[in-house]
Amino acid sequence: MTADGTDELDRQDIARLCAGHDSALNSLMSRHAERLFNYLLRQLSNEAEASDLAQETFVRVYQNRARFNPAQKFSTWLYAIATNPLRDRFRWHKRHPQVSLDAENENGGAILDTIAEDEAASPGERIVAEERAIEVRRAVESLPEELRTALILSEYQDLSHAEIGAVLKCSAKAVETRLYRARAHLRKRLEKVLQIC
Repeated sequence: MTADGTDELDRQDIARLCAGHDSALNSLMSRHAERLFNYLLRQLSNEAEASDLAQETFVRVYQNRARFNPAQKFSTWLYAIATNPLRDRFRWHKRHPQVSLDAENENGGAILDTIAEDEAASPGERIVAEERAIEVRRAVESLPEELRTALILSEYQDLSHAEIGAVLKCSAKAVETRLYRARAHLRKRLEKVLQIC
């Protein structure tokens, strides 16, 4: 289905939801839950937290259904709703740091998509690829929240600069600047890792 077709279905489902047809929320969830979960997982690197926050986001969609502006995309509104409590979680984690002894292995593919194992790749090549993926994940996690969120929305969620600006409540130009800074930070941090490639 095309993006325009999805947008129209989303508008219809929100209208139905506002009219008292609660089952319309199920349709919205079936179209958007997986991408929302992946966005939150990339941000939090914790499946349980991402799942909780995804559920909380859809509860907020239901509670705020009358506030939806049909002139905007539902997905943009959804990410904006999810990003606000996400910021609260980041602040909470800063005040309550936790260190896991299994941190390196926990949710190994959280920031990057799972590495596809190439049938022809040797075990050594796979190990090197996994080590690079871990370094890239750490580099993305080390970005300041405003840069990381913009980068994830752009690279993984395929949102335009204008849509990211709507989510982050800033201009498209500010998004462009954040993406530039995020990529520069990653290039600098991963310079040695990428040279090995």
